[in-house]
Amino acid sequence: MMDPSEAKKETLSVIERYEPKDSSLIPILQACQKRFGYLPREVMEEISLYLNMPLSKIYGVTTFYAQFRLEPLGEHLVKVCHGTACHVRGADKINEILENELGIKSGDTTPCGTFSLERVACLGCCSLAPVIMVDETVHGNLDRDKLKKVISGYRGDGQ
Repeated sequence: MMDPSEAKKETLSVIERYEPKDSSLIPILQACQKRFGYLPREVMEEISLYLNMPLSKIYGVTTFYAQFRLEPLGEHLVKVCHGTACHVRGADKINEILENELGIKSGDTTPCGTFSLERVACLGCCSLAPVIMVDETVHGNLDRDKLKKVISGYRGDGQ
């Protein structure tokens, strides 16, 4: 949770570049998420005041669009491709292995804050299926052993 006075100061430094009108909501949310990495409640409260818009409306927009996050991401974002090629070559199994290895479900972040896990429609690396992307690095042609080695590398345990 952010300190309320710090949230106000930081949020205002971002949102004051926008006109205080309804059509500014999505660009403001995008800018705030870029600045904070997610949309804390304190930030949405400041946006609500700035736009003179009910917090419930802002929350409705943030939960409608998949681009917005209400919780911080882990240090490493793991995206599991579920496109056609990856699906045929075992994306569900890759996802299951990751969930077991990390101890979380897709859409969650590990309690230590190291990993966030997401399912994505397609990463565009079909010839490497099945594929994951960790941060901005693609890892393909995965099986159980390769996958565990990749995750170990990000954990720093070198196994």
